[in-house]
Amino acid sequence: MAGCEEGSEKRFASRPRICILSAAFMPTKEQHQDEIMTSPGEAAYLDPMEEAHITATHTLVVENRTTLKLRKCRLTVSAGPDTGKELVSDKERIRIGAHSSNDLVLAEDRTASRHHSEIQYTERGYLLIDLNSTNGTYLDGRRIERAYLSTGSQVRAGSSTLTFAPIDEEVTVEPDRDGQLGGMVGQSVKMRQIFGLIKKIAPMDVSVIIQGETGTGKELVARAIHENSSRRKGPFVVLDCGAIPPNLIESELFGHEKGAFTGAVSSRPGAFERADHGTIFLDEMGELRLDLQPKLLRVLENREVRRVGGNEVIEVEVRVIAATNRDLVKEIQAGNFREDLYFRLSVINIQLPPLRQRRDDIPHILRSSLSDPELVAKHGRKRFSPGALSMLMAYPWPGNVRELINVLSHVLTFSDGEEIDVPHLPARVQGQQKDQPLPFNEHLSFKDAKEQLLENFEREYIGQVLRRCDGNISRAARESGLHRKSIERLVKKYQLDTRSMKPR
Repeated sequence: MAGCEEGSEKRFASRPRICILSAAFMPTKEQHQDEIMTSPGEAAYLDPMEEAHITATHTLVVENRTTLKLRKCRLTVSAGPDTGKELVSDKERIRIGAHSSNDLVLAEDRTASRHHSEIQYTERGYLLIDLNSTNGTYLDGRRIERAYLSTGSQVRAGSSTLTFAPIDEEVTVEPDRDGQLGGMVGQSVKMRQIFGLIKKIAPMDVSVIIQGETGTGKELVARAIHENSSRRKGPFVVLDCGAIPPNLIESELFGHEKGAFTGAVSSRPGAFERADHGTIFLDEMGELRLDLQPKLLRVLENREVRRVGGNEVIEVEVRVIAATNRDLVKEIQAGNFREDLYFRLSVINIQLPPLRQRRDDIPHILRSSLSDPELVAKHGRKRFSPGALSMLMAYPWPGNVRELINVLSHVLTFSDGEEIDVPHLPARVQGQQKDQPLPFNEHLSFKDAKEQLLENFEREYIGQVLRRCDGNISRAARESGLHRKSIERLVKKYQLDTRSMKPR
């Protein structure tokens, strides 16, 4: 979401949001507030000496610490063989039944089905669903297939009666003291607040949307959430929705069976299957085709997939983290993104600030990178001169942290001594680069000229990135933000020789 704008639709403005700012940073009209949002949730002050600044959209701007009010529910077995058993959960789906894989296990109830019923958290509240049980599921004495729960609802499954109650839990989020987490570096209050939030929400096993400009570190945030969760020993699967050809995205997500389409010479599991009992990171979620969004929503709600060309339903147990550089609220209003899918994904919504809004972190990021043992072994000890550092601090960094790291890689290649000075910096950072006309051929048709221009760009860009990365495709993928398969496709397309780029 693009900050706390007054022009948002009422249905979005009513959703509680939390904006976190540095104590030294109060926004002007031209600046955007950086925010950390939960859905649902509330912000409140812990320090009575601090004053809340409330905007027209009732957004709370906090300077230090906040509390998040997160949704949970309690199920208590009030009658039956398992009387006294209780479950408190923040999961989006709670399964009830006799089998040990359920969240609430009715082990002593012989009349309860193995998978009797489940409770899903939806946009309208908690929904009770019967799972084709033998003896049926009853809500307040009436047999139901699907019905919404309220505080004190009595649910009967087999011989057991369960009492339902939604509960609120307040979680305090304070700026992290370390200023470093999962490969990310940030001493600014903004980043330390995000680090603190990551550590709080990682164990909660809820869906997360990470929003921010290209190069702000969305994948690093997703990895940090995974590494600090109970799923850390499970797989972490990354799927870049923007880098996969449209005709292959469904197969990449859900898998395919042999013969499902031309080229499907064997069966292949999709990203959700590969991420089972782990985390799936859906990068560039805003690029997902509209016709695929309902299928993704069904996977999130039912936790099961069906491969392309297959009939078998495969259960998956996965935490979903999504990322986008688009304003999804505007995409919803434009009809390009489903509101119900957004709601399902954005239990927690983290907005990453661009580097130009946390310039004080630049020296810390550079110092951390230059102290990396592998870099020291390859290039020796390096430092930036005051003039070079001042120029780096003044540059607007449209490519954010990724561009900063790429510039560092560039200067290490062209600086021989211990000190990195102004002349070693790229021309654009020095402000010497002038706008040049695009080298297109006006004698071609518009379509052909555009195609030729794009091909020239792809060839030059990929070639330069690979040369800087010594022909290492994995490293080039990380630095460019492209999927490894996209790099391999472009290398093959332009017949680039990566072996000749490796150091001798």
